[in-house]
Amino acid sequence: MAKKILVVDDSALMRRVLCDIIDTDKRFQVVARATNGLEALDLLVRNQYDAVVLDINMPKMNGLELLEELQKRKIPVRILVASTDTREGAKTTMDALELGALDFVHKPDSAVDCRADVFKERLLSVLDVVSNSRLPVFESREKIAESQATAAKMADFARKFSSKTAGTKIVAIASSTGGPKALQAVIPRLPAELDAPVLLVQHMPKGFTSSLAERLNEISNIRVKEAAEGEELQPGTVYIAMGGKHMNVATSTAGRYTIHYSDEPNREGVKPCANYMYESLASSKFDRIVCVVLTGMGADGTAGIKNLKPHRNIHVISQNQATCTVYGMPRSIEQAGLANQVVPLDEIAQEIILNVGVRG
Repeated sequence: MAKKILVVDDSALMRRVLCDIIDTDKRFQVVARATNGLEALDLLVRNQYDAVVLDINMPKMNGLELLEELQKRKIPVRILVASTDTREGAKTTMDALELGALDFVHKPDSAVDCRADVFKERLLSVLDVVSNSRLPVFESREKIAESQATAAKMADFARKFSSKTAGTKIVAIASSTGGPKALQAVIPRLPAELDAPVLLVQHMPKGFTSSLAERLNEISNIRVKEAAEGEELQPGTVYIAMGGKHMNVATSTAGRYTIHYSDEPNREGVKPCANYMYESLASSKFDRIVCVVLTGMGADGTAGIKNLKPHRNIHVISQNQATCTVYGMPRSIEQAGLANQVVPLDEIAQEIILNVGVRG
């Protein structure tokens, strides 16, 4: 049965184009249209849809205001943001993802460009993922704020077991669809004294990862930044891979570990790809590598971890199915027999802390 889709856009021409694209695919059927957030809210209060394609800039009630209202009323909806704002307005996109949107596509400025195959394929591909995703779970800002207190408690607890986490360590995280929201339940719960650098590959295009880093840094005790070429890895810092490039770990002539970007083609359909990050660690001398695979479609991370395992002492933590927005990447890890632990999202940070320890 075709998935029922609601399209929300204030442009009559753009609505027509989006609906035509969606209706050409037998997996979907546009069953309702709205010209602004108020109309969409009225429809969403009375009806259920498998997914909503949402514009941001609209009169009366814009896309962000609609997301806020849905969160306030606790109405879970699978939302794909399709807006001309998404590329230049990376902050707006981060706001939408934080408010419950599951993913986004950049909508070309003109309706003619929307009919190009590149946009059609991207829209339909992401809509398929979103429409089959788990409904969003609303987490209050207070709960996010509590994460920092949780991190402090876990750090104190980990100090008692510091002898079990001796040696040099690194954490490497992979995430995709649903990742920006899931990371808010992981990164803010890591203490500034974490005794390891943290590498993070989140599938996002160029221009968005710096906004993600800034947002996570604002709500975390641990330092979070977009990784820069040649930067030396330091404990207690999260390094987010730059969108549009593959992040690797290189060893300097002085034996220090640094960030190195490469420009190979997309792998697993994405760039950055976590497989490169994991494979680059094979030639490192870390005593312990904690690999973490979070929500996301596809299988990125599986080949990289499989290729890393013969060379280094690794411990693999996989997010469980019940808490994944999209149970693709973690499922691939588990089916390959690579997971040492399968845990709910809320427990991932504490397992990272217990596996690498804290300084001081």
